[in-house]
Amino acid sequence: MNVTLEKTNDLEGKLTVAVEEADYAEKVKASLKKIGQTRDIPGFRKGHIDMNQLRKRFGKMVKSDVLNETVYDAVIKYIVDNKLEILGQPLPVDVKEINLDEKDYTFEYEIGFAPELDIKIDKSVTLPFYNIAVEDHMVAEQDEELRRRNGERVNVELYEDRALVKGVLRELDAKGNSKAEGVVVEDGIVGPFTFKDKDEAAKFEGKKVGETVVFNPFKACEGNEAEMASMLHVNRDEVEAHNGDFAFEIKEMLAVRLAEHNQAFYDAVFGAGVVTDEAQYDQKVREGIAQALQPNSANLFQRQAEDYLMATYGDMKLPVAFLEKLMERRKEDGETLSAEEMVKQATPSLKWDLIENKVASLLEVKVTEEDVKTLAHNMAASTLMQYGMTQLGDEMVDYYANNILQDKQQRERIARQAFVQQMFGKLHAAVSLDEKTVTLDEFRNLVASLSNDSGETEAAAE
Repeated sequence: MNVTLEKTNDLEGKLTVAVEEADYAEKVKASLKKIGQTRDIPGFRKGHIDMNQLRKRFGKMVKSDVLNETVYDAVIKYIVDNKLEILGQPLPVDVKEINLDEKDYTFEYEIGFAPELDIKIDKSVTLPFYNIAVEDHMVAEQDEELRRRNGERVNVELYEDRALVKGVLRELDAKGNSKAEGVVVEDGIVGPFTFKDKDEAAKFEGKKVGETVVFNPFKACEGNEAEMASMLHVNRDEVEAHNGDFAFEIKEMLAVRLAEHNQAFYDAVFGAGVVTDEAQYDQKVREGIAQALQPNSANLFQRQAEDYLMATYGDMKLPVAFLEKLMERRKEDGETLSAEEMVKQATPSLKWDLIENKVASLLEVKVTEEDVKTLAHNMAASTLMQYGMTQLGDEMVDYYANNILQDKQQRERIARQAFVQQMFGKLHAAVSLDEKTVTLDEFRNLVASLSNDSGETEAAAE
């Protein structure tokens, strides 16, 4: 078998594959033999049909399959062996039924080449990096949260902000009466301060133990299936059927009394003996806040680095004619866009993929299974912490992380996130940084300005 390349221009070419009978004959024979051994063929015992009969019954079908597979494998091998950087996949020049009575064949494939990118990633490149200043109000808010987290829950008679409310939850009908065969939760518990709908949360204000509150759990959770299922003790697929009002008979209310600043508190927050006075406590809190804010700075750096790379290297030439042919072949039934319009829409993301792959190659980015597991562990720990489960050991967190990774889409998303984090982390270390410290409001304005420039909406730093 002989494969040759003819470049029609800098970005397009044609691969020609010359196939002789010797290149595929043995594979055809082996495939026919396997059919005779494994398939039930009327008139013959399994494994007792001769080769002539097999050729007569299955020869052309098998030859066609073997030819297609052999030729395409040869094309891919040529591309890999010669380190050709192509876009998409090779396209047969002429799609037609081949004459299976012939012995020798010639196949042709069009290919589109990726443009050569001379990207520079070193200290001669300067990119902005914005650190967020740790302000006094942040310290005060974090201090209150730490004191609340390590505080004592006490019974109260009158509802207080951030109190947990326990009691009996009964579903009501349209007239406000207990609904026949409706949901009843004898050991109901809600935290109105967690409600997404503040009007629903406000219904608990001023209430006392023994009183009843009528509220709408569906509105309170904005229809979140997980939250509704947990509150009403129903399956997720039943949530929609219980979107009306409920009566909550208050049996008990638990409020938090903030912990006092003392050695026991310091030890509980930072570990035994790590902090021994107010000055050290303040410093540690500030360090923690600064660390928590770093992902926001890293996200903005990523966005600005992407903009720089696209602005600097995005004016590349693509094999547009080839890509249009590729899109035309891939068009699904009902597609209304022309191949030209489809290529135009795909061009920005295609250019970014090329730039990203080149940068990742230059920086030797390589995501390992351990990287994926570590990120999944951190994500699981963060999620559990949001639900107040801060005392779970690594073994239990790993259990939740492994459950996340069982989902193929979740695994792919986490692997992608690990790749992006590693690439921009290495980029951060490779270039020069123009570092500035800004307030949180100034940082949010920077993010907003970038979002407005691109016509997108992005979440500002929390």
